[in-house]
Amino acid sequence: MSFKLTSKPVVAKLPPTVEFSSVLESTVMQISRVFAHQVDLPLVETNYKWAQGKSVTTFDSTIVGIETKCGLVGYGEVCPLGPVYLPAYAAGVRAGLKELAPHLIGLDPREIVKVNEVMDFALKGHPYVKSGVDIACWDILGKFTKMPVCELLGGRFGDSIELYRAISQLPPEEMAANVAQYREEGYRRFQLKVGGDANTDIERIESTRTVLSPSDRLVADANTGWTLHEAIRVVRAVKHLDVYIEQPCVTYEECLTVRQKTDHPFVLDENIDSLHAFLRAKADKAMDLVNLKISKLGGLTRTRQLRDLCVATGYAMTLEDSWGGDIATAAIAHLAHSTPENFRFTSTDFNSYVTVSTAEGAPQRVGGKMKASTQPGLGIQVRQDALGPRVLDICE
Repeated sequence: MSFKLTSKPVVAKLPPTVEFSSVLESTVMQISRVFAHQVDLPLVETNYKWAQGKSVTTFDSTIVGIETKCGLVGYGEVCPLGPVYLPAYAAGVRAGLKELAPHLIGLDPREIVKVNEVMDFALKGHPYVKSGVDIACWDILGKFTKMPVCELLGGRFGDSIELYRAISQLPPEEMAANVAQYREEGYRRFQLKVGGDANTDIERIESTRTVLSPSDRLVADANTGWTLHEAIRVVRAVKHLDVYIEQPCVTYEECLTVRQKTDHPFVLDENIDSLHAFLRAKADKAMDLVNLKISKLGGLTRTRQLRDLCVATGYAMTLEDSWGGDIATAAIAHLAHSTPENFRFTSTDFNSYVTVSTAEGAPQRVGGKMKASTQPGLGIQVRQDALGPRVLDICE
């Protein structure tokens, strides 16, 4: 007996509706518009002073918006600490966005690594320009998945985030009084702005340490302001005090020399602007902690990479940005809250330093702590009346 196969082979095929849905989704989730607002952020204390007499009274912030074809919009913020701090300046953010925006149209903002690769190809360097775009894409991804950004970045660790307060450079007794005042408000971690005259800075550190409890953390942050010999004088003079020393000099080599001449816990900030810089410093045993600023590294994506490397290699971090308002503070909160607590040295709430609110739902300080939103994305809703007209608007 013989049998003959007469039926045709069955070919698996997706239903037409599924195919159409997939194509439709990929189309509507394409970036259709990149826009930006310029916002002035005056300071509550009217003036902020740091190393070498540098100061600012109003921060120039850029609010970046990314819109998709389906109408989903994400926001980011970039706010350099004036043009004299890092290789970044406010007008440069907007100029750089003008170059980048045409290359972003048509990309899927959920493919954040791809978006970063396109930005790096289209504009060499200038990571701060790209930071707002990257943050906005994370905001969109969170809204699309209905998840807070901190959960997408790794999960929510702990109930809240410990904050530090930056103490503007003033005469020693005034800085000590400000520390005492902010301690009454709930802060237990303080970043003292030094980097001026060495003798005065020694007094600043001594006077502020006296108003703190033993468990309070004090960081003397010179923001590159000391010359090598001044830095060595200061660390020797305050050897008996419980204080962290942060970024004493301009160059990495100078900082490494100071590090080798002090027993104080040592923080690097301005010199750590990439994975490669961190790996070099780690190999040289150049620091005990690092300060990671989102815009310095180019956004949440690149900062998360370095954050995870720090965790894997045992380095605690200050997690923050150069400056900003509600949106920058929201991004900081999500980054910090998604970091294991024992590696979270401190963070900051920049929106409490300024007088203008640009978004509802942003983290608010309570007793020296803040929390990342549990709402999708960054969890903020921008205040259109606070943003003003668009200074950049590029669409299909």
